[in-house]
Amino acid sequence: MLNPIEKASYAARQGVRVAWYMGHYFASQRFYKAKDETDIRRKRPRRNGPSMERMLQDMARLFERDLANADRGIYPLPRDHDGAPGRLVSTSRKYFADLPVSADRKAERRGKEVYSPELKDELPAYFLQNFHYQTGGYLTEESAELYDMQVEVLFSGTANAMRRQCLVPLADFMAGRDQRQVHLADIACGTGRFLRFVKQSWPRIKLTGCDLSQAYLAEAEAHLRPYRATLTPANAEQLPFEDASIDIVTSIYLFHEVPPKVRRIIAKEFARVLKPGGRLMFMDSLQRGDVEIYDGLLEMFPINFHEPYYATYTREDLAKIFADAGLVMVHSEPVFMSKLVVCDRPS
Repeated sequence: MLNPIEKASYAARQGVRVAWYMGHYFASQRFYKAKDETDIRRKRPRRNGPSMERMLQDMARLFERDLANADRGIYPLPRDHDGAPGRLVSTSRKYFADLPVSADRKAERRGKEVYSPELKDELPAYFLQNFHYQTGGYLTEESAELYDMQVEVLFSGTANAMRRQCLVPLADFMAGRDQRQVHLADIACGTGRFLRFVKQSWPRIKLTGCDLSQAYLAEAEAHLRPYRATLTPANAEQLPFEDASIDIVTSIYLFHEVPPKVRRIIAKEFARVLKPGGRLMFMDSLQRGDVEIYDGLLEMFPINFHEPYYATYTREDLAKIFADAGLVMVHSEPVFMSKLVVCDRPS
């Protein structure tokens, strides 16, 4: 049980984070609106999105849930490793310095600057894009350094709290198990945020993080330096694991950035590497109909950001995709602007 001081400290930290990242968001929006984006303004969603009041209420519920999980001992009281104040300010400066370039790219609808025939021999063509119109796509050190801030700005400081909800079904799976005998693989691990959360809760668990980007794996290595984890470059379509060798597979914010055919290949890979009785913890964006008031926001997201596969993701039948791969969906729920899905491989 947390004491009142710990709870108050958590509330204060999250309030400061939300103010910091939401401030960046509104400053960014004013900058983008100064650009000529008449084609974007013509494309309006069929439904209105949530009001600011509704979003703030949902954010508060997310943080209440996050704190309640810590209070129950599911995971430690979140500290949210954003870096020292000096680094945070430095990253903020780099974020705003990159805005003019990103805004120009967005106004001109340039989403494939990082593509080249040479890279296509090494990486899937769908990966070679400037997702979110970010400079360098997912291929450069500069992009990797800015990514966590860009995501938290997009979600107004709630991204970490959403990711942590994957720890709840993980805790259920880990109950009564020797963590030294459990192997977890995080697919498309990015900068390693979720791996760090796992290690803070189960320090002796065996962790492997896979990602296509060497630059992001290097950032993850720095982020995970106090902990022990294996990081390896890998395509989710061909995971570097033996059949039935992994106890837990996690995947966060991957499916909306790959084409429909690839989603199905990846789902089969999840099932292939999981042991009988193993568990998949999956998180991605909300889908249409999950929380109807957010449907208008989901329609606008691929218009405002370069996300060529997002619209098809929002209409996917995830239960069928995973069932066709040999997994059984045991839980699915909205988590603010994300969706948590838990699947098991039958014993």
